[in-house]
Amino acid sequence: MLLRLFRRHPREWGPLEWLAVVGIGALVAAAITIAVNMAQGPGRCGDDLRDIDGDCVGVTEEAFEADPGIESLIGAVADENARVKRDWEDPPSGPRIPYVRIALMMPFTADDHSAMTADMIRRGIAGALAAQRQANRFGGPHYQLLLAPDGRNLDQWEPVVDRLAELTTDTRAPLVGVTGIPSSTPETRKAIAALSRHSIPTVGPVITAANMNSPYFFKTSPNNDQFARALKLYLDRKPARHRGFLVWDNRSEDVYSQNLRSVFERHFGDAYDLTNHNSNFTGTSGTDKGIPQRFTDAVQKICNEKSDTVFFAGRDQDLPAFMERMAQEGSCGRTTTLRILKVGIGLEPTLTGDAPRRWLDEARATIVDASAVDPAWWAGKAKPKKALGRFLDSFEEIGTQHKLGKKALDDGYAVMYHDAFTLLAGAVDRTFAEINEGGKKTPEALSIPTKDDVYNTLIIPSIAGDGCSSCLVGAGGTYGFEGPGKNDQWAVCKPVPVVEFPSSARSGDPGAPGLYRTYRNGSKNACPS
Repeated sequence: MLLRLFRRHPREWGPLEWLAVVGIGALVAAAITIAVNMAQGPGRCGDDLRDIDGDCVGVTEEAFEADPGIESLIGAVADENARVKRDWEDPPSGPRIPYVRIALMMPFTADDHSAMTADMIRRGIAGALAAQRQANRFGGPHYQLLLAPDGRNLDQWEPVVDRLAELTTDTRAPLVGVTGIPSSTPETRKAIAALSRHSIPTVGPVITAANMNSPYFFKTSPNNDQFARALKLYLDRKPARHRGFLVWDNRSEDVYSQNLRSVFERHFGDAYDLTNHNSNFTGTSGTDKGIPQRFTDAVQKICNEKSDTVFFAGRDQDLPAFMERMAQEGSCGRTTTLRILKVGIGLEPTLTGDAPRRWLDEARATIVDASAVDPAWWAGKAKPKKALGRFLDSFEEIGTQHKLGKKALDDGYAVMYHDAFTLLAGAVDRTFAEINEGGKKTPEALSIPTKDDVYNTLIIPSIAGDGCSSCLVGAGGTYGFEGPGKNDQWAVCKPVPVVEFPSSARSGDPGAPGLYRTYRNGSKNACPS
């Protein structure tokens, strides 16, 4: 009939003929689209993620396209996830092993204005992968590490949180927690509030702004106030002449920098007269607000006032430019060393290369960093103890395979991402052991912890009196939590070393200030040994 339709002697087509042609065209176009999509595959973001403004956004257990240098790590996580799934669905040998899921929610791409650089992302993923592999070597449930990219500016968190909430209802392999939350920004604050509304326990490995709090949000890193207390110990021993100067980032949307400025002013404002001795700059983190990293005013005032102690309330990405500008001005006739005090998870490698070392020498300056880690922990002659040694063994293999570089541990991201995952996995293991206690069950009959079970385990105090029960024995030290409503879920008794670069006496060395630990509510109650 269709052939006759087109062979008919010329006459004007009626509605029926035109409808047939339009219908055939639509079918052909649809068939071509399907064929092209099948030939091209799921696209750069895979089946589970959406491309939003050039970033893959969503939640997946599989590999997807990200920044160069990160893709191999994403592939390694995806391979481990596939192995975990196979050991439950079709194990090559032995019994089936149940598993749960922990999501790594963070950016997987970066640009010049991102709060998290590509190298920070790589190290964070590597640390979480090391923890996942370690956890999957032992008994109990195994772990998939879901990849949950939320955009390079952390502003695509809403569809990610919605999907994570859906995954918590999976009765076979539920999502039990989230980690990775990397930066103190208004978008991050909204994201952790949304995760709390869904009652999902979440751990921030590198959050330090003291006002980043929510009921279900735990932090393994020290906060800015605790870092400042460690610096106070340092300055009590080395006060110099109290000629202080505050350099602060003027971006109002940068929660981290604004909180750090207020902390510095509260702890050191009177002693170092920071109200009358300060200058601001525009940092690179966030949307463009003019030319960033203009430090001429600050450097000239530091020189003119012969300052001996500079408090830097900004992100590490902006500090090299400040150091270089200091070097251009020279030592300004100073007869003593200028201390640049900062806080952070660790010493970012961009601060300790040959050029920064030269800049510091030319400016007659040194960096004093209150940190979550100390490179001496793994660079010294003594063999690392406990969890740090196990982590280093695992990380060495990952670092070599994925070419992470010689200083991949120094910024602390790998260590703290490892500890954040380990905190959640440890809570799952304790919960699993308790709810399946007594009697032997087949793998299919085992009770699997839910997000609520894991949260209820996390809020059981691990620090009480002078004892430590079920503390996290992490690569960044041994520390714990005090329970709901205490300390805003910040870690208690986390070591906070003060690190100098170029290196001098470190925390714990003879003649160095005492090692600060994050005490309860700021008090100096003794921490368990």
